[in-house]
Amino acid sequence: MYDDFNKRLRVEDYRGHLPQIIQHIENAAKQKVYEKIIVKARFAHIPVFIEKGFVYEGWIQGYFNGSDAYFLAKYLTACRRRSDDWCKEDEIIHSVQNQTRYNHLSSLPDGFLIRKAEKKDAAELSRLYKTVFTVYPTPLERVNYISHILESGAIFFVIEKDGQIVSAASADVNETYHNAEVTDCATLPEYRKHGLMKHLICQLEEDLRKNGIFCAYSLARAKSFGMNAVFHQLGYQYAGRLTNNCYIYQDLEDMNIWFKNLAYEQ
Repeated sequence: MYDDFNKRLRVEDYRGHLPQIIQHIENAAKQKVYEKIIVKARFAHIPVFIEKGFVYEGWIQGYFNGSDAYFLAKYLTACRRRSDDWCKEDEIIHSVQNQTRYNHLSSLPDGFLIRKAEKKDAAELSRLYKTVFTVYPTPLERVNYISHILESGAIFFVIEKDGQIVSAASADVNETYHNAEVTDCATLPEYRKHGLMKHLICQLEEDLRKNGIFCAYSLARAKSFGMNAVFHQLGYQYAGRLTNNCYIYQDLEDMNIWFKNLAYEQ
C-alpha cells in the first residue's frame, strides 16, 4: 500500500517468489522516494527478509487466521532509522507494565453515555479528531472520509456528555484474516481523567467477539503513557515498537504494538 503522507510502503500481504517480491517492493519504494518499507510477514519468511536487509520490529499473535504476523522493516534513510526517544519510551513501557491489570471495569460515571456511532456523527467526530491531533496518519479531520468509512462498515463507538461526543475509538476489521485493529482512539483533554477509553475498547471487543473476530491489536504512540497503560490494563500484550512509523499527534513517532486474544475473554 502506497502511503505518501507517511513516506512509507506498507505490504499487508504478498504471494509468489519472495526474492522477486522483495526486489519489486524495494524498487517501488525508491521510485516514490519513500523512507521506510514495512511488511507483515509469515514466520517461515523471516530469514529471507533479514537476508535482504530488513529488521524485525514486532509481532501480532494470530493475525493470519490464527497464524502469527511479524513486522519487518527496511529503512531507506538514516534519519528515519534513528529514534532519539527510544530509551525514554522503554522507561514508559516499564512503568506501564507495573500497572495493575483490570479484572472488570466499574460503570461509566454519571452523565456519560456510550453508543455505536452513526453516519450522522461524522461532523462531530471530525471536530473531535481535529481537536486532539495536530496531525494524524489518516484524514480523520475530513467529514466525508469519516462518512465513507462508517458506510463501509467501520465500527466506531463514542461516549457523549451533555449531547457532545467527548471520546471515540474504532475497530478496523480485516475480513480476510479475521483480525481487527483497535484504532482512532481520542478523548478531549478535559475528560481524560474518567477512564473513558477503557469502556470504548471493551465495547469494541464485545462487538468483535459477536462477529467471530478474536485477534485484536493496536498501535499506540510510544510516548503516550496513558494509551499504553490502557492496553496493558485491559490485558493486551506488548509486542514490539515500530520506529518512526507514522505522523501522528504532532510529528513522526514510534508506535508500540499491542495484541489480545479475545477468545480467552468473556
